[in-house]
Amino acid sequence: MADSGERYWGRFGAAGVLAVDAERGVLLQHRVGWSHFGGTWGIPGGARHQDESALDGALREAREEAGIPYGALRPRFSNVLDLSIWTYTTVVADVVEPFDPVISDPESVALEWVPVAEVAQRELHPGFADSWGRLSALLDVRPAIVVDAANVVGSVPDGWWKDRVGAAERLHARVSAWAADGVAASALGLPAERWHPVVSFVVEGEARAMADGDGVVAVVRAPGSGDDAIVAEATRLVETGMAVTVVTSDRGLRERAEAAGARLESAGWLLGQLPEP
Repeated sequence: MADSGERYWGRFGAAGVLAVDAERGVLLQHRVGWSHFGGTWGIPGGARHQDESALDGALREAREEAGIPYGALRPRFSNVLDLSIWTYTTVVADVVEPFDPVISDPESVALEWVPVAEVAQRELHPGFADSWGRLSALLDVRPAIVVDAANVVGSVPDGWWKDRVGAAERLHARVSAWAADGVAASALGLPAERWHPVVSFVVEGEARAMADGDGVVAVVRAPGSGDDAIVAEATRLVETGMAVTVVTSDRGLRERAEAAGARLESAGWLLGQLPEP
């Protein structure tokens, strides 16, 4: 696709992955000379397929261009360059299973892990160079959400008291779908487009017998008081450097969570964002 003399690859937009490894830095691709802006450094990426989400397209391109294995990355956030006629989505993803990249298509001269502080020293692809300042400023931001499941379930009088396990599982499924799709940055008070926070779903009492689900959202089973477990989980995440949001409408718990360093959102806030059951 071209407009005003500029060339944009992909009728349906394009997407790429900025893989972040805590020890090695970020994964950059040295582009072959004949490619668009050849000889520069950028990230694995390319054109999206029709009806393919930006996230799926970015991860597919990462596998095709850098041999990144399935399950090796956990998306953290996405940033969108929107030119009205064309979009490019950068998905920033954390390495959760270490891997060595493999040149698997002719567009790459090299694939290297580059320390964050050294990225700007490379000759960067102009598009990546324009976005690097915004992206690098967010590399230390790691959001997490702790859900007071009992409070959220109890905020809707739909007969949940007849089947507490089933009610918890239904809410967990909706939260998992929401988290997998990505949370709007504005909902978390963060920049960029969408985030994929770590989500803890704290259950107590009879609801502790619920199934684990698909693993997108971790189930935390309170051994005793649900409030104590929520505060403990929020404290643990804050201490690891995460920006934690506790979801509850319980006034006493909100005060304790805020004292632990978390921001707060209500049960209604969460329910307003979830997909329909």
